[in-house]
Formats: sequence, C-alpha cells, structure tokens
Amino acid sequence: MDETKKKFALWAYPTTLEKVERLYQLDNCRSKSEFIEKAVLFYAGYVCAEDCHEYFPEAIVSTIQGSLDSFENRMASLLFKYAVELAMTMHVSAANFRVDEDTLARLRGKCVNEVKRLNGRISFDDAVRYQKGR
Repeated sequence: MDETKKKFALWAYPTTLEKVERLYQLDNCRSKSEFIEKAVLFYAGYVCAEDCHEYFPEAIVSTIQGSLDSFENRMASLLFKYAVELAMTMHVSAANFRVDEDTLARLRGKCVNEVKRLNGRISFDDAVRYQKGR
C-alpha cells in the first residue's frame, strides 16, 4: 500500500499549539507534525476501544490478560477454600445447637442486613460481643 502524506490546514488554540511545541521533542518526534499524527492515531485507538490492539501494544494486552487470569484463578481457589471452611463451621454449629426454623429465618434476615450495612466486613469478635449483649 503506497501512502504519501498529505498537507491540510489545522486550526488549534494557541495553548494547544504551545503544548505541541513543548512536548514533541520529549516524545522523540522529529517534527510537530509527527507528534500530532501520533496523537491522532492514539486518540483514534482510544475511540475505537473495541479493538484494544490499536490502542495498546500486544505485549501490554497479553501481560494484563495473563495477570487477570492469574488473579481470577487465585480468587477462585481462595473462595473455594473459604466455602469449604464455612460449610464445615455450619455443620459443626448445626450439630451442636438446636435452632428452630423461625429463629433461623430471623437470624438470616439479621445477618443479611448486617453484611449489607458493614459492606461484607463481618467479624467473629463483633458477633461474640453482640451475643453477649455488649
């Protein structure tokens, strides 16, 4: 594909042109035109974010994806272990305490409200203090 550059008029505010003047050499551009072209291509990639490969280099995309995959696997493993421990605690509690259905339903409602109110930051110590009436 034979591409030749074309000249066109560019209208910009003086402050924008001052930024171009100040920054184009910091970005290792040989000219202000090169800097503006890179800026346009970068912004076009941002606007067309469905294809993030235009906006982010492939190495960054694959690195981020690998980190996210690793994080997802770690969180899934931790949640599974937590669920097993919670199930064990529930079975031990159920075996040792006889709780009727009405009390259990009220407790579930109280716990749902407490978890919502505390944004999931529940503490065994707080539950003990509550049960002791403190």
